[in-house]
Amino acid sequence: ACEALHLVGWSQKTSEMHQQRGIKKISYSSFSSTYSSFQRQPFSKKNIAHRIGSCQLQRNANGRGPLRANSISLPISAESSAKESLLAAVVTTERGIFGMKKAERVELAELVEAVEAVNPLPNPTEHLEQVVGNWRLIYTTVQILGSRRTKLGLRNLIKLGDFIQTIDLEKSQAVNKVAFIVPGNVYGALTIEASFEIVSPSRVSIAYQNSSLVPNQLQALFQKNFDLLLSIFNPEGWLELTYVDEDMRIGRDDKGNIFVLEKILE
Repeated sequence: ACEALHLVGWSQKTSEMHQQRGIKKISYSSFSSTYSSFQRQPFSKKNIAHRIGSCQLQRNANGRGPLRANSISLPISAESSAKESLLAAVVTTERGIFGMKKAERVELAELVEAVEAVNPLPNPTEHLEQVVGNWRLIYTTVQILGSRRTKLGLRNLIKLGDFIQTIDLEKSQAVNKVAFIVPGNVYGALTIEASFEIVSPSRVSIAYQNSSLVPNQLQALFQKNFDLLLSIFNPEGWLELTYVDEDMRIGRDDKGNIFVLEKILE
């Protein structure tokens, strides 16, 4: 039997867990209108088995990384169900940055792999026009915990806002902007500019260019720990694009982190 049928078990397990929690329908005020309101639907094993036929799921050449589909044909409903399951699960995670229970993190990892397995663009760097524009981070395995969170004042003093990434294909540049809210409802942001270069059909290398922090109040608060702040959000290294479609993108970096982003529609 095709290994892709494991997706069925993931979806059914997730559906059962959310039914036990009483979650049936979820609205996203900050999400794109495509996902503003949806009903969770599990995969149909019969439907998937019929459409997949003889397929193979492969990992990277080194035997690690997410499962990838090789010559796979799935119904649109299967891909939508995988995405909806993931979107429903990340709603209450605060993007995962400030920690999660182990069971929740394991569930999210499985849901991410389920979406990656139905990636409609197996060679995403050949279609980088798909990633041009603005993207909002909705889940990551990057964590700010313990003393790091205390040093940065992210417990009670400073609130973490949206993480927005803007991709400019002509400049081969990614601009990451992390928003903060300081006492007195003063809004500020850390902006990091980085260049990217294609190194494989699914991977780009990323080089740090420069960064800025505004306004002055935010600079004063982060002055002693700016290097720590930058080390957390600096994207330098490489990024494997494991899922790309018109409104969702998933990537895995050289540090083992996962990033799930949604397209910000104008």
